[in-house]
Amino acid sequence: MTTRGDRKTFKNEDLILKVTINIDPAIWDESRYEAFLDELCGMREYQKEAIRTTLRYFLGGKYANLRELARENFESNDEIQQRYGSWAGMERHLQLPDQLSCSIDLATGTGKSYVLYGLAAILLAEGTVDRVLVLCPSNTIEAGLLEKFRELASDANLRDVLPKDARIQTPKIINASETIVDGSICVENYHAILEHVKSSIRDSLKGRGERVAVFSDEAHHIANETGSKAKKWKEFLLNPEYGFRIMVGVSGTCYVGDDYFADVVNRYSLRQAIEDRFVKKVEYVFEMPETDDAEEKWQLIYNRHKEWKKKLKKHGIKPLSIIVTKGISDCKRVAEELQGFLQEWENISPENAEDKILAVTSAKEHQPNVAKLRIVDNPASKVEWIVSVSMLSEGWDVKNVFLIVPHEERAFNSKLLIAQVLGRGLRVPEGWKGEQPIVTVFNHDAWSGRIRHLVNEILEIERRLSSAIVPISPYHFDLHNLDYIRNEDTSEFTKKGEYRLLESGFVDLPTQIEAEDVTINFERAVTGEHTKFKTKIEHKTYSIEEVAELMFRRLQSIDEESKGADDPKDRTNYTNKFPVEFLEQIVEKSLKEAKSKTGRITEANRQKFLQALGTLKRKKSKKVVYKLNPKALIPLNTRERHAESCSAAELRRADKTIFFGPDCEASIHDEQIEFFKEILDPDGDFRGGREPVINSHDFKTPLNLVIADAKPERKFVRLICERENAQVIDAWIKNTPQRFYPIEYAWKKGNTPKRGEFSPDFFIKQGNVLFVVEIKGDEEISDPSPENIKKNEYALAHFKRLNEWLEKENILIRYQFNFLTPKDYNRFFQQMRNDELSGFRSEIDVVLSNYIVNGK
Repeated sequence: MTTRGDRKTFKNEDLILKVTINIDPAIWDESRYEAFLDELCGMREYQKEAIRTTLRYFLGGKYANLRELARENFESNDEIQQRYGSWAGMERHLQLPDQLSCSIDLATGTGKSYVLYGLAAILLAEGTVDRVLVLCPSNTIEAGLLEKFRELASDANLRDVLPKDARIQTPKIINASETIVDGSICVENYHAILEHVKSSIRDSLKGRGERVAVFSDEAHHIANETGSKAKKWKEFLLNPEYGFRIMVGVSGTCYVGDDYFADVVNRYSLRQAIEDRFVKKVEYVFEMPETDDAEEKWQLIYNRHKEWKKKLKKHGIKPLSIIVTKGISDCKRVAEELQGFLQEWENISPENAEDKILAVTSAKEHQPNVAKLRIVDNPASKVEWIVSVSMLSEGWDVKNVFLIVPHEERAFNSKLLIAQVLGRGLRVPEGWKGEQPIVTVFNHDAWSGRIRHLVNEILEIERRLSSAIVPISPYHFDLHNLDYIRNEDTSEFTKKGEYRLLESGFVDLPTQIEAEDVTINFERAVTGEHTKFKTKIEHKTYSIEEVAELMFRRLQSIDEESKGADDPKDRTNYTNKFPVEFLEQIVEKSLKEAKSKTGRITEANRQKFLQALGTLKRKKSKKVVYKLNPKALIPLNTRERHAESCSAAELRRADKTIFFGPDCEASIHDEQIEFFKEILDPDGDFRGGREPVINSHDFKTPLNLVIADAKPERKFVRLICERENAQVIDAWIKNTPQRFYPIEYAWKKGNTPKRGEFSPDFFIKQGNVLFVVEIKGDEEISDPSPENIKKNEYALAHFKRLNEWLEKENILIRYQFNFLTPKDYNRFFQQMRNDELSGFRSEIDVVLSNYIVNGK
């Protein structure tokens, strides 16, 4: 929350209603549909999370209605309490409090139709409902949804990954011209619910509401009751003759005017969609030449349009420009002005100029133009300019918009209007290659302050700080990735009798240091001053003979326990195979492989030798291997790393911490300078989320600042900026959560195979070696997640293949991948300082690798 004058503003993300994840799987087991979500949504995790969250709310048995969910959140969320003042104040803002209803906020252009279909298909498959009704505000949207739903319903791959006991595997996709029967998804313009309109909706659903789910696309039309028809939409949802219970609204503009919806349970913001590159970037005018001449203004707009035509020619794209007006009469007038300008400026006939312009309003005379919107992206279309009313019903699936011109401030003066207008130009053109595309908002610069404020609030960047590359930094370096062909392999195996112990002749050990340099950080009470205390830890060690004797006694106990086994095949005789002298050789070789030269074993590694003997027998198991075969080397440079950001709330809570050098301010975007200066205040609200690096030579990254997530990352970044560590490396960079350097992997969630991508946290360059580090908490050592086990397996295989490819290409760079937890930080950096990091093995590396060796 921030204060602007006398008005308090709230970040939308802080007003989301959280749905508990504490769901009894006997009531609702979402893992049954993980394969379906993977097939439906691909790598778009935000769509999967929207579906999962909504289904927990509908099916988890924790909430009877929206009122219960809202009350739970009001009592636990300070921001919500301050936003509404009292529970009664919040309750008044709930649109459908007595139903199991909610809203999903998905930015325009991010695939709301996939979420709607996923929810409908799963509710029908579970037998929770018999029928699904999807209402939308226009014929354009209806046609688009019907086309998409029919495509998805006919997809054999989607059907095949539904649970075998699914009640409905292939939903019937219809509109209200047909009777709505069990197992169907009916998509219809909301005008069909009106009493005077002939449709099947009323007769098919009357009295059946308990077994019907109602979805409302572009749900802000219900909340913004600007006309009697929109009001009828809400009255239909509440009509006791139907008794609808399960309802969800989806919108990319969840606003009533400037106020955010009170019932949003999941959000994928426009800002996040831009950062993740699923939609275009947005730019708008800050300053422009002063002119009161209408033709000169058209020239400026036209020249920008022409510049986009020139830039996009290499992409084979004909760009579209949209002029946004407040009303129908304005739209007609502006279209005529533009036609006259083009006729004169391009020296073309009135007919040719008219062909280039499409006026789009709800007026009857413009209805044929609405239908033409479906083909304006086609290269054969002559249309280059669309003149539109700002509040026109959504549903345009136009991707080639690169210029938006609000013709007057009133067409662009609320969050709802701006979000709708931006939505016209956010979609990325089909098959786009190269840098993230941009849509230009060509506003009058006199409105820039107002527009910046509203756009920033919608994009939620006014109180965010971006981590971005510094182009002229001396710390840029090259990276390499691989392009893959993907295959899946399934095999079964059985294990009985003695386990094949110590086949490799040694135990895989983490790198050990007998005397470890450590640093203790102190914070002084009252002043908050931080001081550092550097010292050394001497670790207890054991001789080779002591460890070998201990291993032999453990094998003796295993043999003794197996003597009572009924099946002779389950009885072991390890001590005959592994006498003490042989075990001493194994311990000695293990130390050699771990590059330990003292002949002593630390306590931690003594435990590793014992753990190597503790593998249990397994019965028959199935193993699915996701095989990746490299087909091409992909070179990239740190200059290609896109920006990521953190919010004021995350820094205030110290969920995230920014590290920055003394020259950082010069590289901060103008709109973030004020916020950055607040962060610099050592006594301010953000003191727990900031760590300045005093000397720029210790901050060897091409980023202007680094955002560390949670405590383990924070500690790692702090250490990499320590003088003694910084001076032994060439450069380093923190990866982005998505898309810059991803690695594909596959794992199982429960019994469901899943696949995805993860982005290793850090790349550190030291000479011709790039050390790739994935940071985790110490708890992963004792109980590693199946996902991290597979991340490690696939990452090791990836970098092995990459090194082989680089060697074949005579490229000197080599990569080393390590998982790392705080427990091993000191050893990691000490080996780095000693130039002995090659071959380093952390404790979690060994734990995770054992799962690969043992086939788990």
